[in-house]
Amino acid sequence: MYEVEFYGTENGRSPAAEFIDGLQPKMKAKVLRTIDLLEQYGPSLREPYSKSLNGGIFELRIKLGSDISRVLYFFFIGKKVVLTNGFIKKTQKTPSEVIETAKKYKIDYERRNGK
Repeated sequence: MYEVEFYGTENGRSPAAEFIDGLQPKMKAKVLRTIDLLEQYGPSLREPYSKSLNGGIFELRIKLGSDISRVLYFFFIGKKVVLTNGFIKKTQKTPSEVIETAKKYKIDYERRNGK
């Protein structure tokens, strides 16, 4: 099993948790089930549930009807998975600013947690 953790900013916000909390109930349930799969399979989880982006950032891929959500994450020392941020997908490609935000959170997390 992998330990799934929500990234927290220095001022106490958790962008991924806030994103998930704001979803419609059915989508939220599906996101939480997909996080359970990530907890169980870690880096072995592949498409259609997970996809590697770049810079050590991955995305959980959740689809419910025509609605698509993504939650970005990275792996940390040992068996830890850190969820950084999420978004509702409206375009073919994951917006670069969303990936850059996840990278920024990853660097901050590693700095504060001694990598």
